[in-house]
Parts: sequence; C-alpha cells; structure tokens
Amino acid sequence: MNKGNRKLFVLDTNVLMHDPTAIFRFEEHDIFLPMVVLEELDAHKKGMSESARNVRQISRFLDDLMLEGKGEPVASGLPLPSSGRSVGATASPTGRLYFQTEPLPAELPDSLPGNKPDNTILATTLGLQHRHQDQQVILVTKDINLRIKAAVVGVKAEDYYNDKVLEDVDLLFSGFESLPVDFWEKHGQAMDSWTEGGRSFYRLTGPRASEWQPNQFVTAGEDFQAVVRSVEGDTAVLETIRDYRGGRNAVWGINARNTEQNFALNLLMDPEVDFVTLLGAAGTGKTLLTLAAALTQTLEENTYSEIIMTRVTVPLGEDIGFLPGTEEEKMTPWMGALMDNLEVLTRSEEGGEWGRAATNDLLQSRIKIRSLNFMRGRTFLNRFIILDEAQNLTPKQMKTLITRAGPGSKIVCLGNVAQIDTPYLTETTSGLTFVVDRFKAWAHSGHITLMRGERSRLADYASDVL
Repeated sequence: MNKGNRKLFVLDTNVLMHDPTAIFRFEEHDIFLPMVVLEELDAHKKGMSESARNVRQISRFLDDLMLEGKGEPVASGLPLPSSGRSVGATASPTGRLYFQTEPLPAELPDSLPGNKPDNTILATTLGLQHRHQDQQVILVTKDINLRIKAAVVGVKAEDYYNDKVLEDVDLLFSGFESLPVDFWEKHGQAMDSWTEGGRSFYRLTGPRASEWQPNQFVTAGEDFQAVVRSVEGDTAVLETIRDYRGGRNAVWGINARNTEQNFALNLLMDPEVDFVTLLGAAGTGKTLLTLAAALTQTLEENTYSEIIMTRVTVPLGEDIGFLPGTEEEKMTPWMGALMDNLEVLTRSEEGGEWGRAATNDLLQSRIKIRSLNFMRGRTFLNRFIILDEAQNLTPKQMKTLITRAGPGSKIVCLGNVAQIDTPYLTETTSGLTFVVDRFKAWAHSGHITLMRGERSRLADYASDVL
C-alpha cells in the first residue's frame, strides 16, 4: 500500500448502506473493506427498502471497479476515481481500494469475542494498525457503540461526515432576520421606493443586502416587515408583506398569532412560491397554517384542484402490524395530526349537524391521503401537496418526492429536526435539513423556522420543563 501522507480508512457496512458513493468520497486516501463487510452487504441485498437498493448499488460500483482494474492483482488495490466522479471517469485516480485477502492477526480483549461482525471489524482494524504503523488507520462507522468500543481498544474511529449538510443544525437558515438598529442609516441613503398593486417596494444597496436570500423575511420591529424579492450583488428589492395577524386578513378563519406565523402564511399564500419548508417544535402551528392555506386556495380561490396529504410512516413505539383496507384507509391512522387540525378548521356553529356533514363530504372529495410508498413514477398536476414529518426522510427520498410535482403544483414540507425516528439520520443529515439548505437561494422557494408554541399553556409549559 502507498504510504506517506495517505490515510487508510476502514469502512463499516452501515456507511456503504447509507451512502453507496462513500468509496469515492475520501479524496487521495485509501479505503479498506474487511471481508465481513462484504458478507454483511450480501446479507442485506434483498428487498425493496432504500438500504437494500443502496447495497445493490455499491455492489455494482465494486463490480465496475473490478472490471476496470482487470490485470491488476486485487491484493495491490484497485484505483479509485477522483472525488465526486463516478466509475469510468477520465481523471487520473487518486486513492486505492483494498479488500481483505488474508487473515489479519490481532488480539481483542477477552470481553470482545471476535465472532460478532463489529468485533471482527475492530480486530481487522487493529491488525492493519500493527501492519502499517507508518500510516494512519481510521475506522469509519455510523454506529456510535462501535466507535466507543474502538476508542476502548485503541482504534481511531470517526463518523461519516460527507452526508452532513451543516456542521451544526443551529447554523441552518431560519428564513428571516431582524434588522439592526443602524440599518437604515447605512442602507437608506440611496434607497428607491415605489408602490405597485397596493404593496410598497424598496430597492436598497449595501453590504447587508448581499447576504440575503430570495423570499427571506426582514423585520424592524412591528412596524416594518418585508420579504426579499430579488438580490443582485449588493442590491436587493424588498416588498412589504400582508399582515395576517389582523381579522380582516384571516385565512380560512385562522389568523397568525406571532411574527413567524405571519411570515409562514405569506409564503403559503404566495402563488409564486412553489416549495415551502416549515420547521418548528410541536405546537408551533405548522400543520394548522398549511391546511388553512391549502383549503383557501383549493376551495375558495380554485388555484389547486385538490390537496394531497402524506407523511412518513415511522411509528413512535412498537409497530401495530399490517393494516387492512385501501391505501387511504391504511394511511388514516398515520394522519391523526392532520385530521385533528381539519376538525379545528371545519368547526362551525352555522348549519348544524347537516352543515358539518356536508362540509366533511366536500373536504373528503378534495383532500386525498396518499402513501409515500407509491410515489415513484407519479406526476401531480395543480395539486397542493403536504408532506408531514419530513425530518424522517433521507435526501434521496426527498428528491424522489419533490420531483413528483408537475406544473401548477405546490409542495409544503413540515417537520421538526429534533424528533427524528429513522435510524442513521441526524439533525444535520436529514432530508429536510438538506432541502432547506439547497433551496434557500431559489427564487420560487421559501423557508421559515417557527419559534413560539401556540398550542396551549399546558403544552408550552411541558415543552419547557419536561
């Protein structure tokens, strides 16, 4: 193996199952795959889950590398394409991929028998450390417990970082900004302003403007709230927003209770915004605001033909098993949060029981509940699509869903990155975090992080003290 400054990374099975392109992500460094990793990949290749598809993909990558490296002995390593390139790239290779071709003697503590796959990987890494003492050997795994055991036996172990969107979720784009006190002094000297369609517009030039994103909200207290319509260099155009906190601007009978909810309703009601992401803890109003905007634009304004509601079916506790019925009936137990909010929005004293029954029949004809399992290959035209619990989606699953949108459709993703139930996903690797970061510069998308809970005083107190 090549020495020098190159590092040797030993990859765990879960890294490849999570990201099949991981073998191309280590720049000029070398990669080592223990035989037990290949055995585990073979055991997980069957099925229709995303992890099974990833296993089959990494197997194809390895097979292509074998074909390209024909004539070279496997023990000397296979050349890897440069970072970000696929197999067959014309650029000169950088690192090399090594397979375990012989047993590597290493002694594990008696408390760690070598018959478990994780312990076998540890023993292999220890053997590599002893054999290549002039080269740094690092175990890469997404298994926290394996990293802890590695530290105990003296093996350097790291998490797989390439899939992380941000170093810290606190750095995630919030969608709004409070202007400093001296903002107008620095940016108001060469300001242009005009009125169009009942809205006021401002063209500002200055260092702060260059940092804004399209459809980002800016506020200077309660008197001035605006949205960034365009940014060119250090010049930005602001437009004053509609105030949905007042009774005359209610959306399906719902008013914004705080500044962030007001920003969210402006995005949800804007026909030029095709993709909206709303983050926030339980009780911040994500689902209620989205449903109110969807009902208004579907039933009153006829902007959309129907509402599609879906969510990731990850249980909080033990799974309740298979559910009988049609697709919609199977999804109904998962849509409790959406149904609860529909009850709030359709509650009315007018019309009595007959009026409420007629309203429910109308809603059922215009609101469809769909499963994510059957989204591939579909195209939704003129639909208002609501994806709840989006924090449990991987970036690849999120891409599959968003690309279902046809002309005239709007997608709203709701979630709380602090409540991720999917294994191997974290706040910084969630598909929801991924799309918030990737879409922030697009002129037809918007994002708001809701801060304040508005459910009840009991729920707010519980969130603080429990």
